Amino acid sequence: MAIISCLQVHPDQDMTVDEFKAWLRRFDSDHNGQISREELKEALHSLRVWFGWWRARQGMKQADCNKSGQIDNPKEFEKLVSFAQQRLGMKILENNCW
Repeated sequence: MAIISCLQVHPDQDMTVDEFKAWLRRFDSDHNGQISREELKEALHSLRVWFGWWRARQGMKQADCNKSGQIDNPKEFEKLVSFAQQRLGMKILENNCW
């Protein structure tokens, strides 16, 4: 299991889906439980991802099924996890049920 620092996450470190969601919540600036494109962009900038603004736009296109401008339901979060794995090279593992 990955240990996520409160200050920095590295795209090449393993993390669970819950850890990924907890990391994203740090960027939920309006505390509404949803992730906007701007909040996703800030999250990607924290990882020093090249062209974070563009990748945030691409991530929203892939994950925002209802075109609300927010990642706001479990299905959309699953799609965002898939995007992070495929396009950002993040290692996100299924949560362990012990």
